[in-house]
Amino acid sequence: MIAIRALPLGLGVAAIAGAYLLPWRAWLGFFPEHMVQHMTLVAIAAPLLVLGAAPRGRAPGIMLAAVLEAVVVWGWHLPAAHGLACLGGPWKLLEQATFLGAGLLVWWSALSAEEPLTGALGLLLTSMHMTLLGALLTLAPQPLYAETCALCGALDGQRLGGLLMLGIGTPIYLLGGLWLTARALGPDPAEGAA
Repeated sequence: MIAIRALPLGLGVAAIAGAYLLPWRAWLGFFPEHMVQHMTLVAIAAPLLVLGAAPRGRAPGIMLAAVLEAVVVWGWHLPAAHGLACLGGPWKLLEQATFLGAGLLVWWSALSAEEPLTGALGLLLTSMHMTLLGALLTLAPQPLYAETCALCGALDGQRLGGLLMLGIGTPIYLLGGLWLTARALGPDPAEGAA
C-alpha cells in the first residue's frame, strides 16, 4: 500500500528531470555532470520520492541497506566499472538505476526504522563513506579514471566532482540524521495522543 504525497513526490521527479535535462556537462564538465546526476539520485530524489510515496510495509534493515548502498556506490566508482558507465547506453542506465535503487532503499529503511536513532546511524554511516569517496576524488594527486574513461581524464573535473559529492551528500545525510535524532529525543507521539 502506498499513500501518495504530491509535493515531495513532484519535487523528487523534478530533481531527476533537472539532473538529466539541464546542460550540466556544458556548465561543469563530464565528471561533474556524472556527480550531479549521482548525488541527485541518492541524496535528493531518493528521500523526496520516499517521503512522497510513503511506502508502507517493512523496509529492510537500515544497516543492510547502508552496506548495499556502499557496495553500489564504491563498485561503480572503481575505474573499470566507471569506464563501462562512461560508454553510455545500457551501462549508464544500469549504473544510474542502481544508484537510485540503493538510495531509495537507504532512505526508506532510515525513515521507516522502528527506532529513529537506528535510521540516523544508517544515514551517518552512509554519509561517512560518501564523504570518504568525495575526499578521495578531491584530493587524489592524479586522475583516477584517465585510463578507463577518456572523458574523465581531467584532474580538475574529478576534483570538482568530489567537491560536489561532499557539498551535496554530506549536508543532506547529516540533516536527515539530525531530524531522525530529534524525533528519537523528542516527546513520544503516543503519549501526546493519550
